[in-house]
Amino acid sequence: PSPKSRLPFLPQHVVLYPLVSKSLRNIAAGKDPLEGQRHCCSIAQMHEHYSLGYPDLDELQKNPQPLIFDIEVLKVEPPGSYQQDPWAMTDEEKLQAVPQIHKEGNELYRQGKVPEAAAKYYDAIACLKNLQMKEQPGSPDWIELDQKITPLLLNYCQCKLQCEEYYEVLDHCSSILNKYEDNVKAYFKRGKAHAAVWNVAEAQADFAKVLALDPSLRPVVSKELRSLEARLREKDAEDKIRFKGIFSQ
Repeated sequence: PSPKSRLPFLPQHVVLYPLVSKSLRNIAAGKDPLEGQRHCCSIAQMHEHYSLGYPDLDELQKNPQPLIFDIEVLKVEPPGSYQQDPWAMTDEEKLQAVPQIHKEGNELYRQGKVPEAAAKYYDAIACLKNLQMKEQPGSPDWIELDQKITPLLLNYCQCKLQCEEYYEVLDHCSSILNKYEDNVKAYFKRGKAHAAVWNVAEAQADFAKVLALDPSLRPVVSKELRSLEARLREKDAEDKIRFKGIFSQ
């Protein structure tokens, strides 16, 4: 076929197109394609929603008319190279895709592409979380999936540390530690996040827990504590200068 072709659509075939177009626009924006739709037939949905959120689609919905689409081939991907978005995968495809997505995230991280790596880890977590929601919490299958999620979530937190999104790290690491009280990496990353947002006592407590669980990490923990102490001294000096200026006025 030619790279670009024109496909005519007759009016009677266009009645459902506004909903299809809305779903495609959601996909392009990274949203759930079924966002805002109820579990009913398409005709019922068209009457249920006063607006689809796009004036051109609202007009087309009210007054169906012939459409001609220009379809342009942007690139051709060999079989097996295309990776579906998690929402479009079957349960089996999600489970099979996770190791590859994890590997791609690690490679991006090694290349210094931290936000891109975080996005990969997020996709892998989303696949497993979707599967986990179908299991009974605490069941063997649920626990097995959770143990696969944890290292991915720790990798995601490492990316967020480097992106200076510290409160997200605090939330995720705390959720891990609520289930796995002996997770050294979660304590260490949470300690770094606490230190970054000046939660000094909490940071010191987390680093102390790291040493209790793995004394071999003392050199790394000592470096983090020295860095925190140096930042505290700098902050105290800046505060003294600032307050001195206020009281001398």
